[in-house]
Amino acid sequence: MLERTLAAEGYEVALAADGGAALVSCERVAPDLIVLDVAMPGLDGLAVCRRLRHKGLATPILMLTARDEVPDRVAGLEAGADDYLVKPFAVEELIARLRALTRRGAEPAPVRSYGDVTLELATRRVTRAGRKLELTGREAELLELLLRAPGQLVSRELAIAEIWNGAAEPNVVDRYITRLRRKLGRPPVIQTVRGAGFTLRA
Repeated sequence: MLERTLAAEGYEVALAADGGAALVSCERVAPDLIVLDVAMPGLDGLAVCRRLRHKGLATPILMLTARDEVPDRVAGLEAGADDYLVKPFAVEELIARLRALTRRGAEPAPVRSYGDVTLELATRRVTRAGRKLELTGREAELLELLLRAPGQLVSRELAIAEIWNGAAEPNVVDRYITRLRRKLGRPPVIQTVRGAGFTLRA
């Protein structure tokens, strides 16, 4: 049903029957958008999402699920999904969310940088002083948010709204900042503004 609906909207659709097939298809087709069902056979949607992000794939991912509790939504977003839609849903909402994800990915500036830290927006490739860093999708998104305006404050509330669509606890941001600091190494470039948020500052 979704294949027919999306095709009617002008999308070229590649189907995968299970999680393993989804991973293979993503490598072969290089899609512009990915719609993952959490309850896929074999590897579920969460596992597929985590593996894709671990490989550095920055393609927008929309997660579909019948689970509507907050912990379930948080699990999907922390796995690396960009958006989360609960079944049953209106097809019009699905199309609107896919279009929003497409717009979000249409970033005119190809690179963001601060000091010796560089992030390629299209590929989410991150380097520091020429050394490639392995970041998860969420880590790269958080770094990109900080890189939008170096020296300016990024509050936890803004990070949660932008990256987790509002479905996360404030301490999630702190955990990801800790991981980012560790991976970026020394000298530290992410500074904590006590009680307010974080900023990039050499």
